[in-house]
Amino acid sequence: MSHRLASLVRAAALMVILTLLLPPAVAADVVPGDVIDKTNAEKIEGIASPGVQWCVQNGMEMTILPYEEVPRPLDYIAATEKYSDQVELGEDNLVHNWVAGKPFPVVDLNEPQAAQKIMYNFERTHYFSESLDLHLVDADTGSLYIDANGNRSYNVERHFVPDWLRVLRFQGRLKHDPKPVLEPNDDKVFHKAGLYPLIEPFDLKGVGGVSFRYLDQTRHDDTWLYLPFVRRVRRMSTAQRSDALFGQDIDVDSYGGYAGQIPWFSWRLLGEKPMLASLHGQRLPPEPCKDDGGMTFCEPWEMRPSVYIIEGISNWPSYAYSKRIIYVDKETNMIAYSDLHDPGGELWKTVMISFRADTRPNPKVDFEYDEIRMFAYAYSVIDIQLMHGTRVAIPGLAFQDEPGWYLDLGFDVPTAATEDWYSIPGLIRSGR
Repeated sequence: MSHRLASLVRAAALMVILTLLLPPAVAADVVPGDVIDKTNAEKIEGIASPGVQWCVQNGMEMTILPYEEVPRPLDYIAATEKYSDQVELGEDNLVHNWVAGKPFPVVDLNEPQAAQKIMYNFERTHYFSESLDLHLVDADTGSLYIDANGNRSYNVERHFVPDWLRVLRFQGRLKHDPKPVLEPNDDKVFHKAGLYPLIEPFDLKGVGGVSFRYLDQTRHDDTWLYLPFVRRVRRMSTAQRSDALFGQDIDVDSYGGYAGQIPWFSWRLLGEKPMLASLHGQRLPPEPCKDDGGMTFCEPWEMRPSVYIIEGISNWPSYAYSKRIIYVDKETNMIAYSDLHDPGGELWKTVMISFRADTRPNPKVDFEYDEIRMFAYAYSVIDIQLMHGTRVAIPGLAFQDEPGWYLDLGFDVPTAATEDWYSIPGLIRSGR
């Protein structure tokens, strides 16, 4: 009896393990080769966010690819192995003793601070470790119109072209000297960022902004916005980072899926399961969807083995969103999409990002990286309540020979900017 009992126990344990490893039953309905559109959008319920499903129901199309692993840069792996044992997340939810690499390579989902650790892994990303320079993207913003026959069209209201978006890291640097820290660091910042000047539309030409995030994680970001038509630099409050500016749908805190300060939110892990994400795009530029008039991009998606679902609630009562539901791919620690809820708790907006994994940011350019890197190439923010959306192509639809992304190339390349670029005087000079 004891031998039979032991066999039954082993069999039961095996069934439990298989049950935990297998995707939910609904995921079995979506396989490589499938095309998901408004005629079968119910197939992705539970394996994509409600916001993404709304986009499919309104004309976005998904082509399902097989799962493919995304390798991490070797220096990032080495830094993780070297430094991660010393990293701590205090009771104050602040990171201590981080030098470089992934802060928390192992996350126990049952621990109270699991969500915070996942978000810090996202923030201290392998996407770049020193500098992110993004050149000549273009963005359209407009409304979704549905006629009496149910046909949808995207009426573009404004076209935006910023010259540069840049981020300069002062910690966690891995590629070029000085590393792992950039000194001197007189402003005591974790990073400096800027987006300027706007080239289009004409009435906003020269507008731009710069932002500082400090090493002191309890200190608010400083963000300055330059408006050349009134010749004024205005300082934005933390709450204003959730506001969409100039008639489009994107707020500063939604760049890259989430660009806000982690300690200023309350985070909760809602779950982990296989879900769809768009991480292996195959074409540039991205293809605007026909059935919603081009408001979103119809790009390849794949079933990812494990995606974290995280709820973030701002500690600021005047923040525009009551909560963010963020979907983080476990393997890459990248945000695939997020749903934003209004003050009443209703779904308001969805943010979607499509990535490529390649050695070249654009197959048409003449430089490449030593290893496969990730490049975001399609980004959409859809206001579900107003039937309004902003789509961003990287590189821009009008700049198809442009590399778009320049990641971790050092200070000696022609496209690099000096630290003075991340300053109010630099901002004003460019806007004149």
